[in-house]
Amino acid sequence: MLAVSSKCVRASRALAAQKRALHDLTTLPSGKTTIQYGPPGRSASSGHTATVFGATSFLGRYLVAKLAKVGTHVVIPYRDEDEKRHLRVTGDLGQITSLEWDLRRPDQIEECLRHSDIVYNLVGREYETKNFTYDDVHAKGAEAIASIAYQNGVDRFVHVSHLNASHDSPSAFYRSKAKGEELVKEAYPNATIVRPATMFGYEDRLLNNMAIWPIWWKLNHMQTKVRPAHVLDVAQALANTLPMAALPGTFSLPGPSTLTYEYLLTLVSTITYNPPSRAPVVPKSVALALSKLAQNVWWPMLSPDEVVRRYIDDVDVPGDWDVFGVIPDEIEEHAITYLRRFRSADNFSRPVVFPASRETSSYDLQA
Repeated sequence: MLAVSSKCVRASRALAAQKRALHDLTTLPSGKTTIQYGPPGRSASSGHTATVFGATSFLGRYLVAKLAKVGTHVVIPYRDEDEKRHLRVTGDLGQITSLEWDLRRPDQIEECLRHSDIVYNLVGREYETKNFTYDDVHAKGAEAIASIAYQNGVDRFVHVSHLNASHDSPSAFYRSKAKGEELVKEAYPNATIVRPATMFGYEDRLLNNMAIWPIWWKLNHMQTKVRPAHVLDVAQALANTLPMAALPGTFSLPGPSTLTYEYLLTLVSTITYNPPSRAPVVPKSVALALSKLAQNVWWPMLSPDEVVRRYIDDVDVPGDWDVFGVIPDEIEEHAITYLRRFRSADNFSRPVVFPASRETSSYDLQA
């Protein structure tokens, strides 16, 4: 009898959770309505459909997971079948829809977003190829997606740029990001433009590269200043735009602290218990020559424009995290999670030790 009674109680609670109320009704900027239903979580439905261009990127996979976690139907445009397989399990059955696309095919772009009420553009490249230049991806591609989204009546458009986007930058990467922002504003006037700083996480190109190739982070005598942001914080900020009304404007998402490459290299060396690299500081001219040669020989480990970026400090602007309801984490809070795998077996369980000071790092002295 008790077992039957408990089952009845659980069933009644489940039915009560599925009852819809006025707060389940959301009116979108276009006047359309969405209705959420089911218990909160990935098995529910938020009533929203989101398209994430660049879903297979470093930031994209975390954004897809956070959107699907709250019951959002997510459309994932992809180029390579193998690159999107891991995203299938981020949402419940039927919540993840993958569609093949090409940045130069407007018809495929339209097919990917025509049922969505919010579109995220995370498409980007760290280096140029014979098929896509920085402008092709960051400017022309962003304009095409924004324009088609506007023509199809998509309620909200969120474009991800970079903290250092500037028309006057010596980096072609940053110049193309600034150009893309202008074209997006023209194509979709109410677009939300987000400028995150360089991000760190499991698959990042910051902490992981510093642990493997520290020589290339010694450029500029390790004095370049950066403001690294946690990828999970940036993904959460983007996901929080889902229930918001239209949010036009440009918002910066830098990390909470300004750090030098010297400090970050010291941090990596201290946490991994690996001695600092004894490699000398490579002159800029030599690094540019080697990176250009690498582009013609094999997969670019470091592109020429990345060399230029290693000499550019992150801009000193206030963060707009509060707009999205996120408090950013310091890099030290998560460094051990992403760097423990670089420890030897003997050091794997040793305590976490941080550098004595952020201002006076001793990377070269340790060598």
